Amino acid sequence: MSFSERYGFRSVRQSVQVDSINTELRNGLWSVLYEHVSSRAVRSPDPGRVRYPLSRNPAHRELSRRLWLDFFRDPVDQIPADWSEISSQLRKFFFSCEWFLAYDLLEFVANNYGFTDRRKFLGACNSALEREVAAYRFVDGLITRITDEEEISAIEDATESRLPPVKEHLHRALELMSSREQPDYRNSIKESISAVESLVMNTLGRKGTLGDLIKKLRDEIGLHPALSGAFEKLYGYTSDEGGVRHAILDSPNVRFEDAKFLSVACCAFVNFVTARVADSKR
Repeated sequence: MSFSERYGFRSVRQSVQVDSINTELRNGLWSVLYEHVSSRAVRSPDPGRVRYPLSRNPAHRELSRRLWLDFFRDPVDQIPADWSEISSQLRKFFFSCEWFLAYDLLEFVANNYGFTDRRKFLGACNSALEREVAAYRFVDGLITRITDEEEISAIEDATESRLPPVKEHLHRALELMSSREQPDYRNSIKESISAVESLVMNTLGRKGTLGDLIKKLRDEIGLHPALSGAFEKLYGYTSDEGGVRHAILDSPNVRFEDAKFLSVACCAFVNFVTARVADSKR
């Protein structure tokens, strides 16, 4: 864990790309655009010139018309006759525009280009978005936010915990979930649950597993039985009968969404218990 992550100087918004696109993500998304759109252009038969005339490719000709007419809102008589010029202009725009305009362009192309297999393009985009821990995915052809403001706020509030073990577990969970090089979703889930265990043990002043202590916490702070029962089941979701967490974690399909769900749920619980304990001491 880096210094900035260990002491909380790296925010959730920097770990999960919410309102920004870093260089690696922009590069990755452009590469998908290039491979699935630009590289499909038909080259001019003239061996002396590297040209891709629109007249030889109906899909590129129609995309160019729609881009100029509906995206850039420029006169259609200014459309270059060669795809290589258009691709160059798109590249310049994509690498210089605001992050949300890059997503606008990506979504526009997804819905206006005649792909031979649109699912492969959308899948490649989502792979790049997941790899760089972006807060968005293509869902039914639209770029959709999968991490909302309430979830981000819950994580931010919880990681400000004054209890060192809780804070360390939550920061570690976030670090493992958001690692660009080697995300570790299984251990991120373990750290999120460990943060809740640490909080409950500190609140009750005794050691034990969350499964054993959640009922005692219910009596200690007046936790509603339905809420304590929900967290008992959530704990079971990450545990087997012996209390060793590998039932879900051994699945080959543990993904970012799983780790994010547990992170948000555990952070919300930390915030709730912390507030309830503070209220009981007034």
